[in-house]
Amino acid sequence: MPSQHQIWRWSAGEPLLPAADELAQEEPLEIRVANRAVSVTMRTPGHDEELALGFLLSEGLINTGADVLRIEPCPHDRGGNVLNVVLAPHAIVDFQKLTRHVFASSSCGVCGKATIESIHQRIDPINSDVTIDPNVLLSFPDKLRAAQATFDRTGGLHGAAIFTTAGELIVAREDVGRHNAVDKVLGYGLRTEAFPFDRHVLMVSGRTSFEIMQKALAGRVPIVAAISAPSSLAVEFARESDQTLVGFIRGNRMNVYSEPQRVRAS
Repeated sequence: MPSQHQIWRWSAGEPLLPAADELAQEEPLEIRVANRAVSVTMRTPGHDEELALGFLLSEGLINTGADVLRIEPCPHDRGGNVLNVVLAPHAIVDFQKLTRHVFASSSCGVCGKATIESIHQRIDPINSDVTIDPNVLLSFPDKLRAAQATFDRTGGLHGAAIFTTAGELIVAREDVGRHNAVDKVLGYGLRTEAFPFDRHVLMVSGRTSFEIMQKALAGRVPIVAAISAPSSLAVEFARESDQTLVGFIRGNRMNVYSEPQRVRAS
């Protein structure tokens, strides 16, 4: 939930006046595996177990929800900001797969990522014949925006959502970090056995980074769409991963940067 803060507002011709405002929360979350710290990320509290699952999937430490027995809070952490992931006996942990530095800020984007080639050594490119009508894609920004209840109150959160190619919203999550929001929707899939999202679309509220494309690839998402621009490395990664990347979805226009055959009228 947003937190209340005392501020001062100014308008032209008026003095500074005291007012109350709601701000998006940002707190650290430490993710542990077998009581070993693997990440500290600045996030918006809520859906933390999904965030942990999505992060571990993206980093290649787990492959399915069955790899996890349970996620439990640290008994010595009174703030609820430390989670320990207990893996199933069959899940072999290779901590050397971690490509992000242990600390990541909410706006970190690419944090010590390895090369595209090294990611493809553990995650295969997409092989999917799924298609989507461009008019369905055009409807996603408004649908995602309608699902961002906390953004309505604070204006300070990124959003990510999974849609079917028919336009049905499966899950939407918010966070101060765009990559955290993506981890949360991927984690939802693992928790609900909706994973993999291989016939779906990932929609993000801001720009598309290399890291978001890598996370989408881990989730087997064939189509990634965004309201804003992609980075050059995101486009390069999408093309080498056979992912369809769509950006600048605004009004009745969009840009398709890779694998355009998946965007066609039905």
